[in-house]
Amino acid sequence: MTPPQRRRRFPKEAPPKKPAPPPEGQGGQGRTREPERLYVVTGQVDGGDRAELDLVTLIVACADAPPSAQPEQSALLRLCQAPMSVAEVSAYLNLPFSVVTVLLTELLTAELVQARAPIVRSELPDRSLLEAVMHGLQKL
Repeated sequence: MTPPQRRRRFPKEAPPKKPAPPPEGQGGQGRTREPERLYVVTGQVDGGDRAELDLVTLIVACADAPPSAQPEQSALLRLCQAPMSVAEVSAYLNLPFSVVTVLLTELLTAELVQARAPIVRSELPDRSLLEAVMHGLQKL
């Protein structure tokens, strides 16, 4: 018995041609973000120094967005009313981590947000908790 063979299907009519993309610098709707757009979002960073932020650093907004804030900064401040990690902020805003760190550096210097170290679990579990679990299991 021979295995079935696949045959290539050819379209009956040629698909309609797509319109030519707009020239560089003119972003159309539905297009992905261009590198120029990300540079415009971050602007020029004075001195190039960024805050020491990790993916799990928690960010909390201290104040509302000023009227002069960029839309991305306003969205970031609205998101961070409750503590949120930098990775979550990056995902919700659909911006790369590097862009979010630049935005957060500006907001940290303006004292509009606070950066908190993540809550680290202790390496060893609490002895009293283990004893309570052991006693609970023995009572079963």
